[in-house]
Amino acid sequence: MFDYLIQNAAVLDGSGAAAVSADVALSGGTIAAVGDLHGAEARTVIDAAGRYLTPGFIDIHRHGDAVMLTADHGRAELAQGLTAILSGNCGLSLAPVAGPNQQAVLDYLAPITGPGEAFPTLADYRARLTAARPALSAGMLVGMGTLRACAAGFGAGPLSDEAYRAIHAALERALADGALGVSLGLGYAPECFYDTEGLIRALAPLRRSGRVVTVHMRQEGDGVEAALEEMLTAAKALETPVEISHLKAIGRRNWRGAVPRMLARIAAAREEGLDVSCDVYPYPAGSTQLIHVLPPEFLSGGTAALTAALHAPEQRRQMRRRMETGRDFENIADLAGFDNILAASLKRPEHRAFEGRSIAYIADAQGKDPFDALFDLLAAEDCGPSMIDFIAHEDDIADILRAPFSGVISDATYPAGLLHPRVYGTYPRLLETYVAQRGVLTLPQAVHKITRQAADRFGLTKKGRIEAGADADLCLFSLEHIHETGTWADPEQLAQGMDYVFVNGVPAVAEGRFTGARSGTAL
Repeated sequence: MFDYLIQNAAVLDGSGAAAVSADVALSGGTIAAVGDLHGAEARTVIDAAGRYLTPGFIDIHRHGDAVMLTADHGRAELAQGLTAILSGNCGLSLAPVAGPNQQAVLDYLAPITGPGEAFPTLADYRARLTAARPALSAGMLVGMGTLRACAAGFGAGPLSDEAYRAIHAALERALADGALGVSLGLGYAPECFYDTEGLIRALAPLRRSGRVVTVHMRQEGDGVEAALEEMLTAAKALETPVEISHLKAIGRRNWRGAVPRMLARIAAAREEGLDVSCDVYPYPAGSTQLIHVLPPEFLSGGTAALTAALHAPEQRRQMRRRMETGRDFENIADLAGFDNILAASLKRPEHRAFEGRSIAYIADAQGKDPFDALFDLLAAEDCGPSMIDFIAHEDDIADILRAPFSGVISDATYPAGLLHPRVYGTYPRLLETYVAQRGVLTLPQAVHKITRQAADRFGLTKKGRIEAGADADLCLFSLEHIHETGTWADPEQLAQGMDYVFVNGVPAVAEGRFTGARSGTAL
């Protein structure tokens, strides 16, 4: 007597193979049997004729550190078929956070990870996650930016031997406490202040460990190819897997050139024996803290020092000069233009009307120069705003999706204010736009990237597959019914089309409706 018997499904097992007609039985949270189960009995039988049954989708790059701990979290994820996520990305993890820099670190993390309490160890975070009874399963990466900021603050200078020892000890403790990998945010303070040698030294405990290092590279615009070479150098030195997060080329002058060259370079590195892969979110716009349009050297004191600098006329003049001419940092204002940078998460009442408006629009409305409008906004809002920035080319995205070594991520953040549509719509967008409409990927290829490939990358050997003994994380749907409903102006709209979503053998979505089940685990 099985718990559930799903009959007559078109089963995509996650391997990338074509669908086969089969029955799937579930018992005790696992897949008990797959095949012709005619005559089997179950407490609940589901006729899946005409529909696809796939493993539950896995998002290996989400910033759900704090939101996963809230009582009502999960609807945006479950509606699009997600049954597991990884947080702690881009070097910015909510745990472990401890020491004299604790509050400055929490303030810096809040726009990305969400406002949260301090967790001195990753074990503390995992215990809190388990107590929260999450609606889907979640794992954590340990963020090297968090470790450096806790050990040495946000300063730009070289680290002391003592600071390196503290980082190494915290890294080893986090891995022992269950971190699934390590993340870097070399585009962000304080990690942007590492040189390549210092970065490799910071990561020394990972040498030959097999632990995956995910990386938001030092640059994604004019210097993106050099940034990739830096990470290939690190991969070779450390002899451990490297995942290039949200690969892209920012700015019109880099479109349709840098991405094909980087894909060829990654392919060549893999032929040489390096375990290097990449991932992409299927949108032309990204989202992060608005302060990251500024030159990185001004971020060295944390957000309090940056706010003070934005009030200082000479500091503002220096920022402007750098942004008008600099190509040695991720100069998004130059690469994308102020008309393609939208402000979000604005808290002051006088700024609410500018939520979702471009910096160019705000400047025009205020009768200001765009630089002054930007600096004034950040200063008044204590450097808290986020942004949505239109930076990538759709054909570059398609090229990355086609690469056999690429994965698909959301990079979703949960700031207060206007969200990026990817929070609600990444995986339906992949299936609807890039599979059903544009044919960039076949359905088996797309499902492979967001199930077994994602699980295997981080050693989740019972996730991402339909086979006996695997965790019963499953999605049942008709491809023609999958639809991303959110828009840039109104992103908080639940995706449509999932008939059933099982998390560890329990339906979190049944017959298209949420059940209220909370059967996720801390991975």
